[in-house]
Order: sequence, then structure tokens, then C-alpha cells
Amino acid sequence: MGASYQQFCPVAKAMEVLDERWTLLVVRELVAGSRHFNDLRRGLPRMSPSLLSKRLQQLVAAGVVRREPAGTEVHYLLTAAGRELEPVVLALGAWGVRWIGELGDADLDPRLLLWDMHRHVDHAALPAGRTVVHFRFPGTAPRLRDWWLVLTAADADVCDADPGHPVTVTVTAGLRCLTQVWRGDVSWRQALRSSDLRIDGPETLRRALPGWFRTTAFAEVPRPPVPA
Repeated sequence: MGASYQQFCPVAKAMEVLDERWTLLVVRELVAGSRHFNDLRRGLPRMSPSLLSKRLQQLVAAGVVRREPAGTEVHYLLTAAGRELEPVVLALGAWGVRWIGELGDADLDPRLLLWDMHRHVDHAALPAGRTVVHFRFPGTAPRLRDWWLVLTAADADVCDADPGHPVTVTVTAGLRCLTQVWRGDVSWRQALRSSDLRIDGPETLRRALPGWFRTTAFAEVPRPPVPA
């Protein structure tokens, strides 16, 4: 746990557990459904493995997370106390959408974007068989430029190297543009009307692609009116 504020206030006592850097984002990932260490790392790509391990140990010690062996793996699961943080995480995210709307270039990360998209796939909406969506971000560094989602009725995989399957559709977009679409700042229709996003493939699949992804809770948050 973090240093004591030496206050009896329950807010202060809660923040002794939660206010260290990355801690609440680890909780966010657990709320979102991550269970394995490597999955947590993919949702927190700029957090070092050693710091993630330390934060998980602290959350276990605080009774927020439990560490559960599962064969050769270890699962990290929220306890009852941890599950009570879900509305806190959602409320913070909604507040951030409404009042902290500015995104810097450093905030844009295709690794996190594709990881979040993969866990919001509406598998029932997919075409039969395997669907491969190739994402291209021309303005990013070469090693971050190409990504693939391999989707089936039961699974979704994120690949940063060509998985070798035929591509169903290709999305070419500015990273900022697709991030704004995913956050709900602009609609798919608005982005497609601009020059910042293009979908290539058979027409029926191009039209269907936005429906392959469920809207996130944060994308549905009403935005404050734009000042006149």
C-alpha cells in the first residue's frame, strides 16, 4: 500500500490503496475481464512487468485481488471488495470522457486500441467462419503500423504479425481517428466521410464491419455541449 495520509477519512484510507501510479488501471483491466498476467500486460503495454507484479502483490495484500492457481497458470481475480470498485472505475472513465477530452499524441497506442477492440467483438454478428480484419495506421512507426484481428464465433485474437490467413477487410486509418471512433467522439459514418478512415473489401462486409464491435460503456457517455 501507499504511504498513509494519517486521516480517518474513508476517502483517504481508500486512496492509500489506490492512488499509487498504475494501481487503478490494473483494477480497470481486471474489471474489463483480464485474468492472466500476460493479458494484463497487453492492456497496460507501457507498464513494466516488474511494476505490474508489484502492484498485483499490493492489491492481493489489500484484499482487493486474489491470486488463484489454475493448473500451470495463475489467475488474478477481483474479490468482493475489488468488484465494488467497478462503478468507481466506470464513473471515473465517464468523468474523463466528459471533462478531459483532449488527447495528446503520446496517448495514442495501437496496442491498447486493438486489445480493447478485441474484447468488445460481437461474435454473433460476424460472418460464418474465420474473419480477418487488417488494420493499417500509415502515420505510425513501422513496427506499430500493421495489426490483425482474427475473429471466429468463439474467439478473438490480436496479432502484430501477419497471421497468414486471407484478409476479409482492411481498415486504413489515422490512429487518432480510429481512437476517436472507438471512444465515441466521432461515429464510424463521420470518420468514413473524412479522409482519415477507409475500409476496403466486399461492399457487404465494409458496411457490416462497425456492427462487429459492441459499443463501450465510455463511448455511450453523453458529451457536454460544445461552447458556442
